[in-house]
Amino acid sequence: MTKQEFKESIDSEILTGIKAGTDDHRFLDIWMVIVDDRIFARSWGIAERSWYNTFLNNENGKIKSGDKVFNIKAKIPEDLYELEEPINNAYMKTYDFGTNAFFAKGLAGKKHVEKTMEFILEDEVV
Repeated sequence: MTKQEFKESIDSEILTGIKAGTDDHRFLDIWMVIVDDRIFARSWGIAERSWYNTFLNNENGKIKSGDKVFNIKAKIPEDLYELEEPINNAYMKTYDFGTNAFFAKGLAGKKHVEKTMEFILEDEVV
């Protein structure tokens, strides 16, 4: 699967699996969005032990979409505040329905915007 096909798969799903760091643990399903052909997620929980904080200490991880897995590097986007509105819009477009609406709107809040992480695809895990 190409990186572009993988991004399209992420964009078509509600939940995408993530593993932060290099420890052997299960994938955690989270919401991701694609903006300007880049992959982003915002942490809902602000807990010390979270995928977001793990990535702050170790940029390596994995993303799973469908049955495909890619190694990733995670980083705080340098242009985070320029992307704030497009990322907010992507979350609203994808997740603003039913019981998800509360969380979709909440992810546009300052404390969640500050917990935005970008994922750079490396290579497919085979």
